[in-house]
Amino acid sequence: MPAKRTRSRRRVPAALLVPAAAGLAFLILPLAGLLIRAPWAELPARLAEPAMLDALRLSLVTATMATALSLLFGVPIAWLLARGDFPGRSLLRALVTVPLVLPPVVGGVALLLVFGRSGIIGSWLYERFDVTIPFTTAAVVLAMTFVSMPFLVVSVEGALRGADVRFEEAAATLGAGRWTVFTRVTLPMIAPGVLAGAVLCWARALGEFGATITFAGNFPGRTQTMPLAVYLALQSDLEAAIVLSLILLAVSVIVLASLRERWTSVA
Repeated sequence: MPAKRTRSRRRVPAALLVPAAAGLAFLILPLAGLLIRAPWAELPARLAEPAMLDALRLSLVTATMATALSLLFGVPIAWLLARGDFPGRSLLRALVTVPLVLPPVVGGVALLLVFGRSGIIGSWLYERFDVTIPFTTAAVVLAMTFVSMPFLVVSVEGALRGADVRFEEAAATLGAGRWTVFTRVTLPMIAPGVLAGAVLCWARALGEFGATITFAGNFPGRTQTMPLAVYLALQSDLEAAIVLSLILLAVSVIVLASLRERWTSVA
């Protein structure tokens, strides 16, 4: 009977304990302060306020729509980056992942330059169809999609690179077409990666602030999502800001807990 692996326990150098403890305190204390200051007794009443419900509803709807758009466009992009062989693929991958490090406000300005009334596409939409995108709910969805789609692309591309291509080759030799191979073989194999990417994408969209306020504005009931409502509430109603922050914190914790097995290993 094979012996069980035992995890070696090593003493942490004393020189590392102090900065580690300070770093943990820096990360955990603000979250603890949020929980301590939360108006728990008034929480149900606060959550039932019309403005709170509007912001929550708008955030959930737009984040879900942004995730759907990211799945529609992001999965093909990930396949192109993982399986395609063409000049400039590295540059394309860098451009796709730029929103991960780009300041969201800059992303909002870029969206305005493209979809604004005088933008590259926005001017054509306005002149031809009298359609204006900025400062509408559609602008919220586009802003969320811009900043969150790279999370899905990175996750799905990693899943595609780790998938065993022999199953796809076997299906092709049996006469399956490319679309059939993709839908019947490839997608089921990478489903966990697609799901993880979609959840990360949705969570990132839900917490989007900079690009949204720049491109869509902060109009209650139309473009005011939960992060924007937190920003507005901080100026007049601290307890409302705390309640909204608690919702976003709870979503973040749930997402990280559900995806723990995707990025940690347990011996």
